[in-house]
Amino acid sequence: MLWFYESFFPVVWIVFLLYWQIKAADTKATQRLEPAASRIFRALIFVIAISLLSIPRIPLRWLYVQLWPSGYWPFWLGAAVTVAGLLFAVWAREHLGRNWSRSVTIKEGHELITTGPYAVVRHPIYTGILAGFLGMAIAISQVRGFIVVVLIFAVFWFKLSMEEEFMRSQFGETYAAYARQTAALVPYLL
Repeated sequence: MLWFYESFFPVVWIVFLLYWQIKAADTKATQRLEPAASRIFRALIFVIAISLLSIPRIPLRWLYVQLWPSGYWPFWLGAAVTVAGLLFAVWAREHLGRNWSRSVTIKEGHELITTGPYAVVRHPIYTGILAGFLGMAIAISQVRGFIVVVLIFAVFWFKLSMEEEFMRSQFGETYAAYARQTAALVPYLL
């Protein structure tokens, strides 16, 4: 049974990433793209985050300090949060359709989507992926998990700030009105 607990999160994330890669093939042509430096920076932070979660012993003992006892409850709570978050991101990805891009872009014929998960938050894909990392942090119950959540939050906040700028330049007051009534990442809060 130990193999299940050790392989659950990697399998969930691999399935999620495979879905993401398959769906990436069917998008509209790009009209405007963010600078390469920001894409490289984001990729580097994700590599650091994945390393923190997957390398069993980094020589910084404080990363492995237990915040609460590990066990079934933290594992299953974390698993539920991760799966729910990633499913929310998938729903948002499906709802966004061919307007999606892994980079900050404006697509040819770009549409402003404000329904479905986009009626709940402006950046539901980021919300869902953040929830996925938060679930892992809850499950592993160690400092390193929450450092990863903070790193991913910072990367997404930087990315969504750029995305907001692109959307405002493309959709003007329509986007500004949407932004005034819909939170960026956490409903009613942030």
